[in-house]
Amino acid sequence: MNQRRLLQLLFGTILVAMLVVTVRASLQQSLWDAWPGFAENPWSIATLWDAYFGFLTFFVWVAWRERVNVSRAAWFILIMLLGNIAMSVYVLIQLQRLAPGEPASAILGRRAA
Repeated sequence: MNQRRLLQLLFGTILVAMLVVTVRASLQQSLWDAWPGFAENPWSIATLWDAYFGFLTFFVWVAWRERVNVSRAAWFILIMLLGNIAMSVYVLIQLQRLAPGEPASAILGRRAA
């Protein structure tokens, strides 16, 4: 299996898994109803900070790659609201845009103007 297919499988699996756990959790309890108990647990807050710093780190890469400020702003909002769901979609889109035969590592570079 080539790198491109492996990355598509990885990020596709992350996307599906995150959609499943998010929908299942939402059907059991709304985020707003869960917040008071969640906010009382220091490990929950530490995990939330960790996740958002990870989202911000990923966004810095996206902002470096994207040339248009509107795209940067849209991806920032999506990443901060949807987290790994948006991040997986972004990587899958970038992999899809690769030319045939282009290595998967090409998505790590800046996009052409």
